[in-house]
Amino acid sequence: MKNNHVVKVLKAQFITHDVKSFVVEKPIGYDFVPGQATEISINQPKWKNEKRPFTFTNLKESNYLEFMIKIYKDRNGVTDELGRINAGDELILHDVFGTINYKGPGVFIAAGAGITPFISIFRDLYKNNQIYGNRLIYVNKTSEDVIMGNELRKMLKNNFINFYTRENVVGFQGKRIDRNFLIENIVDFSQNFYVCGPEDFVKTITKILLDLGATADAIVIEN
Repeated sequence: MKNNHVVKVLKAQFITHDVKSFVVEKPIGYDFVPGQATEISINQPKWKNEKRPFTFTNLKESNYLEFMIKIYKDRNGVTDELGRINAGDELILHDVFGTINYKGPGVFIAAGAGITPFISIFRDLYKNNQIYGNRLIYVNKTSEDVIMGNELRKMLKNNFINFYTRENVVGFQGKRIDRNFLIENIVDFSQNFYVCGPEDFVKTITKILLDLGATADAIVIEN
């Protein structure tokens, strides 16, 4: 059975130049596993049937829900409209789904907004003192695109690797993430890997990891 929940937006603000955080009411009994997502639509006649998947970024025990959504202003679509949504407006939440679940320490590899499923996982691990043994390789075009960089650095410390593809910043990588980079930065390919980002990125990284000896069972991606 499909369950729809109309929720009020409690807070909405941009956290980067094109990513907006939404804090919304949490329906009674609404639960998720860190890494999971739901489909969201805007509770307005024109938009309520336009559903898009977004990941929860809050701790599961919070009394609210949070989403960090990349706004595409040039597409005249749902995210462009979400860019205009503010506190007091209403969204519609649908069923919870998602296959990115934490199964033990490993290397997280994210591109752009692909970091969002990992934020809830890291927050949960950090709160429970279980984040040790995890590393994050986070790929963005420029430093301005990094989502929650300060918090990720605080949680992961030296196990947080920033990687920029369009910008040469002193002390940071400035190229495409490739086989050589993974060989240089990952010693053990028998551990768990969590990969999220654009479809081509996930396919490319997954193929390289398999070529380097990772097992398909140990690679967690969104199916």
